[in-house]
Amino acid sequence: MRILNAERLAAHGNTPGRRAMVEILEAGLQAADPYPNTRKLVRVEHGKLIVGGSDFEPSGTPNRGEQVFDLASVGRILVVGAAKGVQRVAKALEDVLGDRLSGGHVIDKIGSPLILERIGVTLGGHPVPDQGCIRGSKRILELLQGLHKEDIVFTIAGNGVSSLLTLPVPGVSLEDVRQTTYMMQIERGAPTVDLNPIRNHLDLMKGGRISRYLQPATAIHIVAVDPERASSGEGGYDKLVRKNIWLHTLPECSTFADAVAMLKKWDAWEAVPATVRAHLLRADPAGETVKVAEFERTRFRIFAIMPKQLSMLPAAQAKAAALGFTPYTLCTWLQCEAAPAGTVVAQIARSVEREGLPFAPPCALFSNGELLVTVGKENGIGGRNQEYALSAALAIAGSKNVIVGAVDSDGNDGPGGQFVADGEGIPTLAGGIVDGETAAEALAVGVDIRAELRRHNATPALWRLDSGVHATYNISLNDLGVTLVQGRANTEEG
Repeated sequence: MRILNAERLAAHGNTPGRRAMVEILEAGLQAADPYPNTRKLVRVEHGKLIVGGSDFEPSGTPNRGEQVFDLASVGRILVVGAAKGVQRVAKALEDVLGDRLSGGHVIDKIGSPLILERIGVTLGGHPVPDQGCIRGSKRILELLQGLHKEDIVFTIAGNGVSSLLTLPVPGVSLEDVRQTTYMMQIERGAPTVDLNPIRNHLDLMKGGRISRYLQPATAIHIVAVDPERASSGEGGYDKLVRKNIWLHTLPECSTFADAVAMLKKWDAWEAVPATVRAHLLRADPAGETVKVAEFERTRFRIFAIMPKQLSMLPAAQAKAAALGFTPYTLCTWLQCEAAPAGTVVAQIARSVEREGLPFAPPCALFSNGELLVTVGKENGIGGRNQEYALSAALAIAGSKNVIVGAVDSDGNDGPGGQFVADGEGIPTLAGGIVDGETAAEALAVGVDIRAELRRHNATPALWRLDSGVHATYNISLNDLGVTLVQGRANTEEG
């Protein structure tokens, strides 16, 4: 089980609905594990290293089919990368390659358990980078020195790489990058698509630059995404290499001018450190990110190891159907403020409960994507899925049939205690589960849900209500939102 407190979550309130929700979220979280897919992609058989699989090839890729290496002719085999939960991919490579693995280094998020034996691990800050990110990036660069054409380097990238893989350019300090990131992403709520053109141009590793250090080895780029959907919008090879701004082992499409435009869009140009403005205005062509033409001159393969058919949304929907709930997808890429989104989806569920519209119960409503939380100057402990669920609790108060749950696939929803010391022994949560009795339970124990939402302090509230999901860590694949409607409301319930 990835959900560690399943019994507590289902022991109060609408217990049948909560039990079903735990099973559905668990099915989704189990599917959000890249380990088995990586083992399918990379195999060693009879002295040959075999890399490939049609499930993991982006459509339109110029190189197709399995690539076979004679291990007797291969030099060093290294593994490097960064992502929240990156160790699950790296662990699969460790187990496949065994003694043939020469070494490697990856950067995971602070709080992740250390599970690797042959590959080094540095834990770094996310969403705001720290000195650990720099140490890990420098260690990766050290490992990549002196590569030969007989060598193979596996790279790993996924959600969280933009913070974890950080090595600022000369003249820009870590603190400059931290201030810029915090201001844009935490205080103003800028999405990754707007933030990354900025931080990509303040870094020596991002924007595909790491690929320059891999030469002349063969690079096997593993990205923890659906090969046909890279972040948002339809994908395939073209999206991955020509429209990419966040998978930093691949080429990047933004410019210095884009970075300046994004700071001005979010009214942050004058607020960021002067060193950041100076570097972006200088726009030295030598400091531009790696573009497609340069990247395609290298020796590489790209594999995306979390195809839709093997990912958490279909797995969760299949479990819901098995439990008697007709599954419906509300949105496959939900990117908006978390609390209002929770309220809106909860209101849709109440319509289903009262009127049987737009769906007939029993049903399960699903969303997938990346919610946002704009905190301003508040510094509570929480996360986007927790705010989604806690906000929904107010909208479904009194319902006998509606249960709302939401989790982040990596088991680590938001920065949690990274910015605020937690002296109460509350773990970092993956999300939350609420039902029609949650608001009354909160009132009974003195938890003011509205006040906690204003403070962005969802974690202590949900944990006190036995409604916070505590889960094991794994790869980050975005958010899974599930709303169950067990049946129609009786007339007297309104």
